[in-house]
Amino acid sequence: MKVRRELLPIVISLVFLLIARQIYPYAGVMVAEIADGYEQETIATGLGGPTCLVFDEDLLLVCDRDGGRIVTIDGDVLLSGLDHPHGMLLLDDAVIISEEGKLTRYDSNFENPTILVDGIPSKNHQTNAVNILPNGTLIWHSGSTCNHCEEDDYRNAALLWVNATTGEHGVLATGVRNSFDGVWVDGIGYLFSDNGQDTKGDDFPNEEINLLVEGGEYGWLTESVSDPNPEGTEAPVATWTPHTSVNGMTTRPANLPGDNYTVYATVFGSWATLLPQGHQILKIDFKQTDDGWVGDVEIFASEVGTPLPITGGPDGNLYYATFDHNGAVHVIKPEANS
Repeated sequence: MKVRRELLPIVISLVFLLIARQIYPYAGVMVAEIADGYEQETIATGLGGPTCLVFDEDLLLVCDRDGGRIVTIDGDVLLSGLDHPHGMLLLDDAVIISEEGKLTRYDSNFENPTILVDGIPSKNHQTNAVNILPNGTLIWHSGSTCNHCEEDDYRNAALLWVNATTGEHGVLATGVRNSFDGVWVDGIGYLFSDNGQDTKGDDFPNEEINLLVEGGEYGWLTESVSDPNPEGTEAPVATWTPHTSVNGMTTRPANLPGDNYTVYATVFGSWATLLPQGHQILKIDFKQTDDGWVGDVEIFASEVGTPLPITGGPDGNLYYATFDHNGAVHVIKPEANS
């Protein structure tokens, strides 16, 4: 009994640490550390659960997953009643919105919805970003329903192509467990994030940045610790810390360091580790080698809370949103005196 009493403070401390670890990234107490010569400003709060950032000329629009709506950065509601919106694309004459299991086309004023695709199962993960390829085809990121299982619907754990007018669709890539976003980079192609399974240990698998190969298979369900890139699968072009959740991606804004082959990505952070990991913005410089494109990854910003969507602004600065502060939007720009 005495031993148990002596252990009680240790047990209480461990429980407190676990609770604090879960709350800490969301509490808004992290102090962002930005690369030398750059500074951060928080420009909006109270936006719920931001999952996308899209500029309509100079106006910044936000997908609020928790509120089921599309809002401006000032909180004006453009569209409501959505089911966990995770992506939005502005076309010349239409708006495409990704919800949970559904892709819908609206007029440019957010009216007259036409469902393009629906019925995609959602459990552990859901349908995420929607982007566009240079040929006008939509590319839609569809997550797996589980951590590690055979899917009943071929459209899960995949990148899908979608006709923006008719809704005709199919699979561009398979074996993609949970890809949140991607970006087209001229001269390289379509780069996309993909987050791996969580039951194979702390050090496997790496979070991935992949280069889209039409018809490619990216290894979910077949990869292993001993064979992380099985024959017949596409190897990543850049990797990051396992289980940290690399998500939003954007090309380099004009005012930030890098070149035409540089992308920036958010790292949301891990729920599966005792101490917080991630909570970063990455700068990834891609170079072509004899083995193809390879990304050199470095931390551009750390201790940034829970970042998810990211985009470059028309002003040349970098914008990203976090789930702390009940949905905050931040801008990173050169220091005024630099």
